[in-house]
Amino acid sequence: MFLIGASLLLTGAIVGILATSAEALFGARIVQAAGAAALSRAAMSMLLSRTEGPARLKAMSNWGAASTIGGALGVSLGALGVSLGGLVAAAAGWNAIFAIPASAAAVALLLGMRWLPADECGARRSFDGAGAAMATGTALALAFAILSVPQHGWWSVPTVGGVLAGAGLAVLLMRHERRAPDPLFPQTVLSSPRVVAGLAVNMLGGGARIAAFVLVAFLLQRVLAMDVGAVGLAMLPTSLFGFAVSVALLPRLLARYGPERVTAIGCLTLAVAHLVFATATPGTSYVLHVLPALALAAAGVAMSFTPTTLVIAREVARRDSGVGSALASASPQLGGLLGIAVFGAVDALVTTGERAAGAAGVSAMFLVAAGFSAAAGMLALCGLVPRGAHSGGPRAMPAVAQPGH
Repeated sequence: MFLIGASLLLTGAIVGILATSAEALFGARIVQAAGAAALSRAAMSMLLSRTEGPARLKAMSNWGAASTIGGALGVSLGALGVSLGGLVAAAAGWNAIFAIPASAAAVALLLGMRWLPADECGARRSFDGAGAAMATGTALALAFAILSVPQHGWWSVPTVGGVLAGAGLAVLLMRHERRAPDPLFPQTVLSSPRVVAGLAVNMLGGGARIAAFVLVAFLLQRVLAMDVGAVGLAMLPTSLFGFAVSVALLPRLLARYGPERVTAIGCLTLAVAHLVFATATPGTSYVLHVLPALALAAAGVAMSFTPTTLVIAREVARRDSGVGSALASASPQLGGLLGIAVFGAVDALVTTGERAAGAAGVSAMFLVAAGFSAAAGMLALCGLVPRGAHSGGPRAMPAVAQPGH
């Protein structure tokens, strides 16, 4: 699956390079999305299924560090693209930007073919396409309903229709999953209250973490009036801070306090960062106000995503490592989808089109994001942290459950 994902990413990037129409561009992005989904989940599944205890702590910390390196490179290249976009477009055309993901996918494919040992094929399993469609439809219907509130009102046909459609699809999904031969959400996984709590924390945290990137861009543009190129460079410290925390601090915190407590600390740290962002005004200093908040946000993101994944993985047996990695990756994306919808609706309700109102809308979005983070932190404290357990040592990170236990 890792090699298939890398191949799809490479194919989509090549289609993007050769695209001459919007339809071809959309097709390229769809192929890239499928490749990214396959590659990312397969990579995490391999880490979870082949490591335990301290080795898993180190592997997942490196996973988080690699993610922040990718984020730093992406932000840097994005800033350069804005600053030098005219020269690049004149020299090679806009399609040339797809050469960057094409090169990365080609390297991943070649290294994977060279270094990754092939697993033995397991029992053939069916694909729960109906369950996947209903789960995706539920999320899209709810996001549509949320975004319809500021445009059409709470009791409008689009809003009520979206809620009813989402609720109906959710009921159908639950009934379908109980009868499916190979369900999308196995009961052997979701029967654990700690897995369910971890997924809920991941969803709330996903909405809060995506706010640390999307809403900060709004803050820098709409409140501090930075141009797009300056915004890219101003956001670069977020990834650099996150990388430093993931490499230097996170492994020690996980070993001493366990992933549950680190998750709670990370979520609450991110909530504080969002509250600081919410106090920014058009005259706010980037260096004295925004930059320290970026450092807090980066630490909160690093200390919440990877530890939550570890909690979910620890409760999932080896035979379900693929399901565990998929749920751990998809739950924050779902939270990000719904979070973006909520933030957009709040912004539309508060903003009236004037500059001051735009700043008020950004502040309101950050307050909601802080609520997401705080709720995730409190849920982690109440639903994940073992009561009466001592932090640190092997008891904070026991081995993953084996099949049959």
